[in-house]
Amino acid sequence: MPRRGGGNLFKKRGINVLSPEITAPSFAPEFLNAREGKYNGVIIDPESLPSSANAFVSALRASLSYWKSKAKKGVWMKILSEQADLVPIAIQVEGFSYHHAEPEYVMLTYWIPDEPCLLPGSPSHQIGVGGFVINDKREVLVVREKCPCSCSGVWKFPTGYINKSEDIYSAAIREVKEETGVDTIFQEMVAFRHVHLVAFENSDILFVCVLKPLSSEITIDEKEIQAAKWMPLDEFVGQPFYLDDHMSKKVIDVCVKAYEDRYSGFVARHLTSKLDGKSSYLYYSD
Repeated sequence: MPRRGGGNLFKKRGINVLSPEITAPSFAPEFLNAREGKYNGVIIDPESLPSSANAFVSALRASLSYWKSKAKKGVWMKILSEQADLVPIAIQVEGFSYHHAEPEYVMLTYWIPDEPCLLPGSPSHQIGVGGFVINDKREVLVVREKCPCSCSGVWKFPTGYINKSEDIYSAAIREVKEETGVDTIFQEMVAFRHVHLVAFENSDILFVCVLKPLSSEITIDEKEIQAAKWMPLDEFVGQPFYLDDHMSKKVIDVCVKAYEDRYSGFVARHLTSKLDGKSSYLYYSD
């Protein structure tokens, strides 16, 4: 990527290029390559990290000192899995903190000023979807999951987690297809539940979508599902579990109202935002 004044934004072991606005003096020791980040900070290029521990400490200390002289604040450092030996050095020697991790890397952060850190925290929510599928016979597509949880043995509608970069509506369609083999189309989102301190002490949001079936034949995913079937609505609602669960009863109630055109849920519209230039789905009530 070209920058003002020539050269590249990142050079594998370059000492001068820190960003278009950050230029190290020619007499400086080796610096880590970085680019401008939000919060008046810098994002270190992981390819510029030396493999030697001594070289890493030297370059990191020189870089932190230089960025401090330029009134920079937040530092983001991605350490790739093959560079994992550098993680304890950055944390124990230089005072970096864990931010988040993915299979390919660990992200560390450092706040330079002696003031409260303004960098955003690590991802704190997991997102789930539920697909309420009801046919013209008022039969609900239900599954029994292979799990030791409180709903074990209960007939419920398919649920699951959204994949990375997946839309809510398409995740609901996918989960139903994976668990039951039934093809569906999205009609509307009718409710969502927000709860805290669940898996790994994260918060959880579950979006409930009403889907229209396009097929009826069931083929279960035997890795996750014990059984699946079309169940009459009255029988589904009449299960003892739901008679005592006020939240589930309310969710089923709004799903049925949406199916009967007595409830206006959220439809999905594909729109582009001028804020970030990205095209995405906005869910709202018509």
